[in-house]
Amino acid sequence: MRAMLFDAPGQPLRSVEVADPSPGRDQVLVKVGACGLCRTDLHVVDGELQHPKLPLIPGHQVVGEVVQSGSAVETIRAGDRVGVPWLGWTCGICQYCTTGRENLCDKARFTGYDIDGGYAEYTVADSRYCFPIDRSFSDIEAAPLLCAGLIGYRSLRMAGDGPRLGLYGFGASAHIVAQVALFQGRSVYAITRPGDVASQQFALHLGATWAGSTDDRLPEELDAAIIFAPVGALVPLALGAVRKGGTVVCAGIHMSEIPAFSYDLLWGERTLRSVANLTRQDGTEFLALAHQIPVHAAVETLPLDQANVALSRLRAGDVQGALVLTIP
Repeated sequence: MRAMLFDAPGQPLRSVEVADPSPGRDQVLVKVGACGLCRTDLHVVDGELQHPKLPLIPGHQVVGEVVQSGSAVETIRAGDRVGVPWLGWTCGICQYCTTGRENLCDKARFTGYDIDGGYAEYTVADSRYCFPIDRSFSDIEAAPLLCAGLIGYRSLRMAGDGPRLGLYGFGASAHIVAQVALFQGRSVYAITRPGDVASQQFALHLGATWAGSTDDRLPEELDAAIIFAPVGALVPLALGAVRKGGTVVCAGIHMSEIPAFSYDLLWGERTLRSVANLTRQDGTEFLALAHQIPVHAAVETLPLDQANVALSRLRAGDVQGALVLTIP
């Protein structure tokens, strides 16, 4: 099969021919139709997330059709359409797995990091960590929902129910979670880097109450804020923008160093928290909600062999919405 292979940080992915994978007893073999790009992919290939499996096929927003099931798989059959997310396996027996927090499992394995992912014609995945994908979404439309959407949804839940929500960084995750927040009746405030007028206009087009840059003064206090941009300096800025009792959620798996800030920004029972990975329950809830709303991801596609171009554009911030690799 064709695949894009990651050998070491700082090196471009290689287009290679490798043997088709075979499913184990608990796995399914998936013919990949589309694979979304995620900033986590950048953190892997740029060496910011250390110790990936090498060589590695990246990609953890995978949508495709099952072509073979392992001997122990009972719930998924050939012909089923599934999504394969970042969380690819957990131990099932630790204190986190047994208390509804499998996203924190110390032994967890992740798609496109510990396990070969979707930058390929085929991939294998543990059947227990695959989601059925509603036929109302095409492969391309569904791919960004599997991480950008899922992490955005979990972050939104962690942010609480406050009516005024700030989103720092308006890319793949934020433009999806904005649709969920608006569906819930909240007001969305989009905060971008200075000069990113295109993203601000995009946010207003989706229904944001206000859009501006980190240099601008917000028109009112926020009840909560979610930081999607991997910039530690946004943490004190967001704390200063939320009311007493408000919450700031850091949604990324990696962030630059957070600068020192005065205690008065945290005082007043403000909460600062991170979101780590996702649970299968998150996926079940969000995909049902995405169908109900329905969520429309803004997507631009590139063919599989253009993965390096796509990663470069993502690194440069030259993306409106989400980028998805197509595998014919």
